[in-house]
Amino acid sequence: MSSIRQHRDRQDESSTRLPDPSFVHPELVAPETGAQRVGRYALAAARLSLGWVFLWAFLDKAFGFGHETAHADAWIRGGSPTKGFLAFGAAGPFKGFYHSIAGAAWADWLFMAALLGIGLALMLGVAMRIAAGSGALLLVMMWTAVLPPANNLFMDDHLIYAMVLVALAALGVGATMGLGRQWEQLPIVQKHHWLQ
Repeated sequence: MSSIRQHRDRQDESSTRLPDPSFVHPELVAPETGAQRVGRYALAAARLSLGWVFLWAFLDKAFGFGHETAHADAWIRGGSPTKGFLAFGAAGPFKGFYHSIAGAAWADWLFMAALLGIGLALMLGVAMRIAAGSGALLLVMMWTAVLPPANNLFMDDHLIYAMVLVALAALGVGATMGLGRQWEQLPIVQKHHWLQ
């Protein structure tokens, strides 16, 4: 009975694996069209742009460059990256929850780690699934903090950014203008596909 199960398991494994691209004959692969190349680079530019949005938010809140965070309110000078917005900007049905965590040290650290990690991963084109999942979660949480949005009944830039992040990870755009291809060749990433 176990030999039948082993045979079935081997069939299941082989039916779910895609062929190794290194074994595909070059003449069987269709050349990339100009439109596909433009699309690939446009998606890479979107990835880099979103990465910069997260990374800049981290840098400005950490060092107080004066754009959104005053120099004196920088995180490295004892300011709280979450207190101002969550205490005074949160509205709607989740206002009480966000007010309760505003300025908490754990919330500050978690928020800043998320901004830095998501920003770096997107800029480098690595760990796209983790960056997209955690970035989408963070953006949806930021959306719930401002319900209802000022300019629409429910839709705002946070939800659109979240959808774009999911699409970027699903399309595997980390290799174009990024280190995605090298990242995916690492043994730990090949063993644990959720790290892609």
